[in-house]
Amino acid sequence: MARAARKEREIHVQEIPDPWPHQADTTRRLVQSPILFDFGDPGVGKTRSQLDAFAQLRKPGERLLVLCPKTLMMSAWGYDIEKFTPHLTFSLATAERREEAFQMPTDVVIMNHDGVKWFFEKGKPIAARVKYLKGFTDLVIDEVNAFKHATSQRSKDMAKLRKYFKRRRALSGTPNPNTVMELWHPTLILDDGKRLGTSYYKLRNTVQVPTQVGPSPDHLRWDDKPGAVQAINELLADITVRHAFEDVMTHVPPNHRNFKTFQLSPRAKQIYARMEQEAIVAFDDGVVSAVHAASLRTKLLQIASGAVYDGTGEGSYKLVDTARYELVADLVEERKHSVVFFNWTHQRDQLSQMFDKRDIRFAVIDGSTPDRDRADIVEAYQAGKYDTLLLHPRTGAHGLTLTRGDTTIFTSPIYEADLLKQAIHRIYRGAQDKVTNTILIEAEGTVERAVYERLDGKYAQMADLLDLMKQRNKP
Repeated sequence: MARAARKEREIHVQEIPDPWPHQADTTRRLVQSPILFDFGDPGVGKTRSQLDAFAQLRKPGERLLVLCPKTLMMSAWGYDIEKFTPHLTFSLATAERREEAFQMPTDVVIMNHDGVKWFFEKGKPIAARVKYLKGFTDLVIDEVNAFKHATSQRSKDMAKLRKYFKRRRALSGTPNPNTVMELWHPTLILDDGKRLGTSYYKLRNTVQVPTQVGPSPDHLRWDDKPGAVQAINELLADITVRHAFEDVMTHVPPNHRNFKTFQLSPRAKQIYARMEQEAIVAFDDGVVSAVHAASLRTKLLQIASGAVYDGTGEGSYKLVDTARYELVADLVEERKHSVVFFNWTHQRDQLSQMFDKRDIRFAVIDGSTPDRDRADIVEAYQAGKYDTLLLHPRTGAHGLTLTRGDTTIFTSPIYEADLLKQAIHRIYRGAQDKVTNTILIEAEGTVERAVYERLDGKYAQMADLLDLMKQRNKP
C-alpha cells in the first residue's frame, strides 16, 4: 500500500496545525543530533516531531524507515504523515507486500518490528534484501522496547541492520519497566556501544547485584544497585529528550483513576477457595490443577476473572462466574464511548456475547484482527460509530488515538506496568478535551489487589529514571 504525494494545490489549501512547543523542542533536538531517544510520555505527540525533523533534514532521494507495532503502521504513522507532512509519500511494508513497499519510490517505508527478520531470513541471500535499503538514511524505531532482549532473533537482526542508517532514533514512553538493563540493547542500536558498552554482561556486573533464588548456583535474580538509575541517566543524558505528559499537556483535562470492587458469586468463591487451599478443583466434566506457585497464582487470577482454562484443548476453559462481565457491560452502558481492555480469550468471548445481547456497538482489536481492519476500526470509533472497543493490551495499548472515549476500563489487572500506562493514554492524550476516567476492576478478597500493587511498584521504579530525565530537559 502506498500513498502518493498530494497535489501541490491540495497541500496549499490543507491547514497543517502548528506543533506544540514541546514538539518543536524535540524537533530541534532531532535536527541537531544524529541519534536520539525520545522518552516522552504516551500521548505527547512523539510521532509528529520525528516526521517534522525528517522533512527538514532530508535531501532529495533520502528515505526513512519506520519500525513500529503493526497496529500503528497506518493508524499512527500513516495518518500522521497525511496530517502533518502531506508532501511526504509513504508505503506500508506488510508481510505480504514488503518487497513492493521498498521498491516503490516513496519517502517513508513503514514496517512492523518483526519485519527486520525478513532481511536476514535463512536461505535468502542477504545482498538480495539489503539492496532495498539503498537511499535509506534515517531509522525511527517506535516502541523500542520490542528490541530490549538482545538474544531474540529480531534484536540480533536489528543489531546488524542498524549500520545502514546514519541517523537513528528510538521512541518509548515506558523505557525501563523492570530494570535499567532493558536500555542496554536499544542504546547499542543507536550509538554502537559508545555509552553503555558492547557487552551486556560487563554492564550488568557494574549496575546490578545477583541474588541466588534457587538450588543451582546459576539460579540468580539480578537487581539494580542503588544509584544505577542515576548512573544510566548520566550516560544517556546527551542523547535523550523527555517530556512528561502533565508538564506539557496542560490543556488536557485530568484523568481520574479508581477501583471498582465487586463480589464473586458464592459458587466462584467456593471454587477460588478450593484452588487456593488445595491447588486442585473438580468440575462435573474434569479437574483443573496448579502444579507450582506461579501456576497457582495464574489459576486464581483466571477463576477471579470469570473462567479457568482446563488444559484439555487450545483455548478450552470452564466458565465460573459472569458477574465481572455484567459489571463491565453496565459500566459501558453508562457512558457514551469507552475502551475496555481484556487479558484472556474467554473475557473477549464472554464480553462480546454480553455486548451483543445488550445491543452495545463494539469492535475488537487483538492479535487475530487483520492488519487492514485495525486502522478502519480506529477511524470508525473516532467517528462515533462504536460505543466501545475491546482491546488486548499487547495490540491495543500502544500508539492508538481513541480520544472519542472518556473512560478506560480494565476488566482484570494486567501484568506489565508499561502496558498499563500506555493503555491509559489511548484516551488521555493531547487531542482529548474531556475529563477522563480509568477504572480498575477488582474481585474482593482475591489476589487481584496484590497484582495491582505490584504494578504500582514497577510503575514507581520506571518513574525514577523518567523523572531524572525530565529534570535534565529543564532549561
